[in-house]
Amino acid sequence: MKELALHILDITQNSVRANATDIKIGIIESPLSDTLTITITDNGSGMSDEVLKNSTDPFYTSRTTRRVGLGLPLFRMNADQAGGGLEITSKPGKGTTVIATFAYNNIDRPPMGDIAGTIALIISGNPAIDFLFSYCFEDQTWSLDTHELREALNGTPVTNLKVVKYLKEMINENIEELKK
Repeated sequence: MKELALHILDITQNSVRANATDIKIGIIESPLSDTLTITITDNGSGMSDEVLKNSTDPFYTSRTTRRVGLGLPLFRMNADQAGGGLEITSKPGKGTTVIATFAYNNIDRPPMGDIAGTIALIISGNPAIDFLFSYCFEDQTWSLDTHELREALNGTPVTNLKVVKYLKEMINENIEELKK
């Protein structure tokens, strides 16, 4: 995957397939300390120790529609090549946490990609799931809680195209504001 946003989409879809009802996506961007951290945590079905051990093997997958699973292995490869790493913790019945770290200024770090569009897509594509998205740039943080968002929308669904467009614009504006 050429963009980190696509990794976030892929890992989040793993959480959805694991029947998560609460998913947290966090990005911490710190050029000053040369670190970028992406954390995705869910309350899904979790993985057994054996599945967890094999989760970054490209020839292992729990899916029945294909024989390879490249999401986590590619995420690990990109993190490793960019001077970071990938850590996965999981407990059956409790959920999973994936933490990818990157050296921020490493030439091999993939670009972020369309984070705002990806988060808007994830939220609108999974309206029954609660998401907490947080973006931290150096010492400033902005977050979006879909539980609060749904209350503010007063019955307008997050699948409404105007809402999706607004979400993307709002996320972009807030991330840009953090970086000023």
